[in-house]
Parts: sequence; structure tokens; C-alpha cells
Amino acid sequence: MKDNYKVGIIGATGMVGQRFIELLDGHPWYSVEVLAASSRSAGKSYEEAVGNKWAMKTEIPANIKTMTVMDAEADAEKIASMVDFVFCAVNMKKDDIKALEEKYAKLECPVVSNNSAHRHTPDVPMIIPEVNPEHLEVIEAQRARLGTKRGFIAVKSNCSIQSYVPALHPLMKYGVEKVLATTYQAISGAGKTFETWPEMVDNLIPFIGGEEEKSEIEPLKVWGKVENGEIIDAESPSITTQCLRVPVSDGHTAAVFVTFKNKPTIEQIKEDWKNFKGEPQDFDLPHAPKQFLNYFEEDNRPQAKEDRMLEGGMAVSIGRLREDKQYDYKFVCLSHNTLRGAAGGGLLLAELLTKKGYFD
Repeated sequence: MKDNYKVGIIGATGMVGQRFIELLDGHPWYSVEVLAASSRSAGKSYEEAVGNKWAMKTEIPANIKTMTVMDAEADAEKIASMVDFVFCAVNMKKDDIKALEEKYAKLECPVVSNNSAHRHTPDVPMIIPEVNPEHLEVIEAQRARLGTKRGFIAVKSNCSIQSYVPALHPLMKYGVEKVLATTYQAISGAGKTFETWPEMVDNLIPFIGGEEEKSEIEPLKVWGKVENGEIIDAESPSITTQCLRVPVSDGHTAAVFVTFKNKPTIEQIKEDWKNFKGEPQDFDLPHAPKQFLNYFEEDNRPQAKEDRMLEGGMAVSIGRLREDKQYDYKFVCLSHNTLRGAAGGGLLLAELLTKKGYFD
């Protein structure tokens, strides 16, 4: 592991790209060397390119304001030569994203992606760092397919599963059979604020395109196993979801119902949540929460406004665990969708990859 890694942000002007910029400011391992976006922004200073669309509560870092934005597609070869790896958070058609990310990988530039395009590519690991770090071993097979020595693609999972999959994971040993999850998702998940989406004030939309399919399918890849250079999805549990857009700025909440093959006690579940940790905690990674899963005994917690920034927005909050008449138990979860669920999750994945030597 080196003292410092040069990184690029592809899709730097969007909301997730902005969050990457905010999180990387002062990072102990990484320095931002490249900002890239579409041809419309290329050649402009970052401050000029992002204009009044800067959505973070902090100011644009001074060293970032004056950086010239590069063309993510046309300048790919030059960008790849300037950095150790890139974060990718572009807003393009899925096939175009696939092609762009593979282009960088084949230029021997590893890609840590926030995009959904490669989440179901069998040899691309889709990682929640505390849950399935062992899937990183599939990168060797991916490199063989791509014909690369350094280059590869690794992705983080969808923001909507970041709250309830970590909460369910330490309970899988009891044989999780059925899961029903309804997610109440913040407007920042659509790249919006109340200023840019005033129609969401005092409103609720009971549909988010593609979100329910992702929420039902992606956990099975996370809980899958690596066989013969591919990730084979788990066959269970059976998961059904509904996903609603709600008038909350940040923070996705999930109402979860679960049935077990071997039903644990409430005390066992709480103890499992309290004691759960993963490789990010073992390695003491810079953005790893000290306590990943946090249970609240209060009836009215977790709340988005109160609890989304727990552990810098990288922890999961849980509450209201109780027995159910149709399922064994029900509970509520909360995670910050643009921190743990997007840029923060991508950054934690990069830190894990760094610690394991994948960028060296």
C-alpha cells in the first residue's frame, strides 16, 4: 500500500460526484487529480461547470473550484494515465455506462462504480464492504476476461438495500426464509433537492422506476457465492418490496418483515446486531463506522432527520423490533442514501480494495 493514491471522479458534476468531492477533501490516502464529466462541461473550471447545481451544504473545496473538467469519454486514455483509479458516477444510458467503465478497465485503470450498469455482470463484484468482501476474489477472473493486469470494475449495490440487507445479514444463520420490505426513499436519491423539485413538498410518489426489481434481486447477488470465476446468486430468501419516494431530503427508511426457519429471540437479534462487524471495522478503514448497526429502544426511532448522520452517515440505524402476526418479526431501518448508500459506500469499497492491494 502506497502513501498516496491519485484518483479521478467520472461524473463529477452530478450529486453523487459532488458527494465524492466532499468526502475526498482531506482524505488521508487519496488526492483528487482529475474531474471528468460530459462534453458539455469539458474545458470549463469545475466551479463554472457545476454552476448553481452544487447541492452540498459545504463549500466547493478551494483546490477543486479551479480544476479544469475533462471529457469522460474523449479524454479517457489521458485520464487513465493520470490516476491510480477512478470513481464513476455518470448519468448515461446503461449500455453506454458499461462500455465506458470497460474502456477504463481495459486502459488498466480500476473503476469503483456507483452505477447500476455492471451490477449483474457475473464477474463484477457488487459489494457491501461489511457483508460480502469475499466476492472481491472474482476480480482475478474478470481481469482474465478483460485481458488486463490492473484494470477491473467493482460496484456498490443499490442505495435502497443498504439499510435492510446489513440488518438481515447477521441473522442469516437462523435461516431467513421470507422478507417483505417497503422503502421510503429520499429525494436526493433522484439527484434532487426541494429547491429543484418543489412538487415533492407535501407529497408522496408510490413508484420509483426499476427500484423494486433492484431491491428484490440485488440482495441475492450480495448473498451469493463465487464459483468458477462468477458470482452465483443465492436462491433464498424470497424477497418482495415496494419503493416509495417521500418528502425527505436525505435518508432511506425501510419497514422490514422477516420469517426464519429457526426463529431467534428478540434478545438474540439485538445481540447479533450489536456485535456485528466486518472487514472495514477490522482494518479500521478511514470511513468505516465504529458501530455499524445501531439499535434504538425508543418507539419513535430511527428518524431520518435525527439519525441519518450517525457515524458520519456511514452507520445503519434500526428500531421497533417486535413480533408480527403474519411474519416472525418486523422492524424499521434507516441509512443515509448518498453517504452509505452512494458515494460513501463507494469510498469505503475503494478503501477496502486499497487495503487488500488491488490498486498496487
